[in-house]
Amino acid sequence: MSEPDLCLLSTDELLSSVVDEVVEIRVREHAVLQKIAELDRRGAADELGYKDLPQVLRHAVRWDLRTARQWLANAHALSHDITPTGSVLEPDLPVTAAAVAEGTLSADHIAAVAEVMKKLPAEAEAPVVEFARAHEPSAVRSFGKELAYRLYQDDPEPSDQEPAPPVNQHVMRWKGEHLEIWAKLDRITGAKYEALIDPLAKPRPETPEEGPDLRSRSEREGDALAELVDLVLRADQLPEHGGEPVSLTLTMRYEDLVNQAGQAMLDNRERIPAADARQLACNAGVIPLVLGERSQPLDIGRKARTFPAAIRRVLVARDQGCAFPGCDRPPKHCDAHHVRFWSNGGGTSVDNAVLLCRNHHRLIHHSTWEVRMVHGLPRFYPPGWLDPDRAARRNVLHAFEDTEPTAERDGSADPLTVGWVVPPPRPAPVLV
Repeated sequence: MSEPDLCLLSTDELLSSVVDEVVEIRVREHAVLQKIAELDRRGAADELGYKDLPQVLRHAVRWDLRTARQWLANAHALSHDITPTGSVLEPDLPVTAAAVAEGTLSADHIAAVAEVMKKLPAEAEAPVVEFARAHEPSAVRSFGKELAYRLYQDDPEPSDQEPAPPVNQHVMRWKGEHLEIWAKLDRITGAKYEALIDPLAKPRPETPEEGPDLRSRSEREGDALAELVDLVLRADQLPEHGGEPVSLTLTMRYEDLVNQAGQAMLDNRERIPAADARQLACNAGVIPLVLGERSQPLDIGRKARTFPAAIRRVLVARDQGCAFPGCDRPPKHCDAHHVRFWSNGGGTSVDNAVLLCRNHHRLIHHSTWEVRMVHGLPRFYPPGWLDPDRAARRNVLHAFEDTEPTAERDGSADPLTVGWVVPPPRPAPVLV
């Protein structure tokens, strides 16, 4: 309907049209749910080389994994199941399935009904669905909670159980230029942490030059945590990532490094001023890596299948994490993958390697996704069912300098990109 036609409709007519079209959308969504259930029954994920069906849907219709998993859960709740003997089983939520087929319930309603029915007997589904026909999903959850209380209020109180052992929790989240940290520790671990922070968080002694320490307690404890991180990095025993001690990769353009200007990029894709990069380099051993050339010097042929730490450093600086299109996994969660499989004669070299997270590493090995090196950079080619043209794709989320070599276009030299790794300071600087 065109804009002038809409202007001629009354408010009631417009709203009625919206309701009718939403009902049609929900009926179509029910048909989609049936097809998703059938895909899962026939094992489409295994057939296509994926870990599970949500991973397939993630690529096929560009859903987030959370959305894809919710659609699959809804499909399971509303669809008939077939036993190995061929018998047809009723859906887990048959009343809900009938209402969804009519177009009266949304996907969010399905999730809400499924949630409240976990605590209610099967015969309670009918009144819950009847309520859902006239209310939004959040109200359905409240109704289910009240219904459960009324059904079980006369039941005996459950016997006291042994308290569950405390679980340590830690959450990190970048907000702007700051990393916010939230932690919940058990008593013993908390006491150890407190014992480490307290002496480092004491106010600085007053001096004629600096005067009194004006930092608040939270600021002093924040600075103490930063100092504690530096102390840990200088410890004798550290965990490893990819076969080498904990390290930090910084990447910046060669001319910026020479001119002491510009910015550097950390391996978590955060950018820092060149001055901060130089400060980090002063406090740790530096292993420089020059990237961007057509042929990389780090090549050990077929002497070893496992990628050594030196090659991994170059991959971290080049790929900045999982190179698969759309993946934001950082380097510490990635494996080095042979582009041409080792079993097919592929060498262990930078030109035959790409960083992949565990999930996408498995996908490349078990599906028809392909990865090839184009001008020294990884390019990914989707299955024909996803893109009939199989056009090359790349990860644009954390590529630092992901451009084709200039020499291929106009004969000029490709600008160099320089990166370095900042490991603990114990070893002497080693040039790669």
